[in-house]
Amino acid sequence: MTRALMLLCLALTPQLVTAQTSIDSLRLPALRESALSTDPRNAQLEILAAQSALRLRNLNAELKPSLSFDSQAQYQSDVATIPITLPGVTIPTPPHDTYDARLSAQQRLFDPSLGARRAVERAQTAESQARVRAALYSVNESVNTAFFTALRSQAQAAELATTVTDLEAQLALADTRVKERTALPSESNTLRAEILRRRQAVAEQDAVRRAAIAVLADLIGKPIDPATPLATPDVPAVIPTARVDSTFRNRPEYQQFELSREALRRAEEARSAQDKPRLSAFGRLGYGKPGLNQLSDKFDSYWMTGLQLQWTPWSWGNTGRDRQVIALQRELVTTEEKNFTNSLRRAVEQDLVAIARLEAALAQDEEIITLRENILSETRIRYSESVITSAEYVDRQTDVLAARLARSTHRVELSQARAHLLTTLGIEVR
Repeated sequence: MTRALMLLCLALTPQLVTAQTSIDSLRLPALRESALSTDPRNAQLEILAAQSALRLRNLNAELKPSLSFDSQAQYQSDVATIPITLPGVTIPTPPHDTYDARLSAQQRLFDPSLGARRAVERAQTAESQARVRAALYSVNESVNTAFFTALRSQAQAAELATTVTDLEAQLALADTRVKERTALPSESNTLRAEILRRRQAVAEQDAVRRAAIAVLADLIGKPIDPATPLATPDVPAVIPTARVDSTFRNRPEYQQFELSREALRRAEEARSAQDKPRLSAFGRLGYGKPGLNQLSDKFDSYWMTGLQLQWTPWSWGNTGRDRQVIALQRELVTTEEKNFTNSLRRAVEQDLVAIARLEAALAQDEEIITLRENILSETRIRYSESVITSAEYVDRQTDVLAARLARSTHRVELSQARAHLLTTLGIEVR
């Protein structure tokens, strides 16, 4: 009756673990979302936006009148004179000392480069923010690694705990035989030593799991109860290889490449706009000696106003060379994008091979476990009839344990390989 009850508990253990996992468990998508939202680099997005807003305000301020005040006092050793002497006529001579204080104002009326420079600023800010998002994407893989490390240890600890329960049941039978003097004490001691070794292995897996949980807690920025189970993610089993190239565009790096090209295009437009004419109005109000009458030797006020046209139709090839520099930068972006695509394609090929290998291994694992369990069932009967020793029973049970550990490891590795493939493709893991 006791043995039947123990077998029933062993049979119900997976269902109980599954039920607990579904009620309260750590899920990979939620952990990844939390890690991304709490990463300190998220603040860079707002910082970049604030910097851009300030620079745009500076550009807009160029449309407002600019005021400047200048003053000057000087003495010169010689002045211009008219070398003519007329009877009864005194020709004035400019003073050697001059003084001038003036307030100048300038207002831009037409500047084609201003709008282009605004566009450059917005494009560069968008590119910088895309670069931050691309850097943040690497957090997903960090969460994946810690999560599946904890999940693997959780699965192996569960398998080990199951075998400990079985060995404890056999130990009770061995102790009974030793008391009845039908078996030597070594029969019990062999089982006890193996139970202790299995418990050590469980403790080691628990320690690995706690360490991985601590890493996850640090990534998401809040504590996690080490006893909380982890739920195996529901990852699609197959992703068609034909969709690989088109799916790459989900990665944030491609938005960064596109925005880099857009920023270069805006920079090229801004460079061309610098060669176009610019028109502004100016005004000046001053007081000095002399005023506008250069022959006067008295202090006088004055004012002037007008229009100013600035145009550089010839730049000795600077504009063309600047465009060539921008074109070369565009080629650099293209080569970086191609290299990134090639690296992703190689990673995907490796993931697909690993997935195929693990799927085949799992199919063989099931067959191996079935065979090992059949052998163990026969061994258990023979052990209960005292035909074999406890050492032989431990050997057969260890074979079953190794097969089950291999299956649990392959299951986690398959799920991790699928999750890594989706992460590489830029697809959300569910």
